[in-house]
Amino acid sequence: MSIVRIALASLACLAAAGCGRDHADLHEWMDQIRSEEKVSIDPLPVLKPYEKFVYEPAGLKSPFLDTLEEQRVERLADAGAGGVRPDLNRRKEALEAYPLDALRMVGTLSRGGNTWALIQAPDQTISRIGIGNYLGENYGRVTQIESNAVQLTELISNGTGGWIERQAAIAIVEQQ
Repeated sequence: MSIVRIALASLACLAAAGCGRDHADLHEWMDQIRSEEKVSIDPLPVLKPYEKFVYEPAGLKSPFLDTLEEQRVERLADAGAGGVRPDLNRRKEALEAYPLDALRMVGTLSRGGNTWALIQAPDQTISRIGIGNYLGENYGRVTQIESNAVQLTELISNGTGGWIERQAAIAIVEQQ
């Protein structure tokens, strides 16, 4: 313990010796700095007061849509205003629960001038459909049944409240 006390006492003496009162060189340097010519600093520029901008978008063109896009949206809205619409009040058929690409045509049946298509669902059940039946998730209505394909018309939302008709088909799947 005494070695630590001796070391601390020696360190304190060295620190005190460095704090002498001879500051002549410091005073000389300070006098030299004070005697030099003072540099003038330019005054701060006068700032104009901030003028608040109020954006009034009513009646103006949207900066985020180009003119062609606006025209396309207007055409779609006009087309959907009085066009076709799906019957949302009718009861959905079993094959409307599946996307169209998940359904497979596996054959046809004919009797007395009537033709039906045999459609296989993803759960491996086979359903008989005729003209006027619905299938697929996009309100697809069967319009024609041929020996090798089923033709249907789907109703697709155009995104502006209207509907667009789209033709689709399910071709028969060849057995291997």
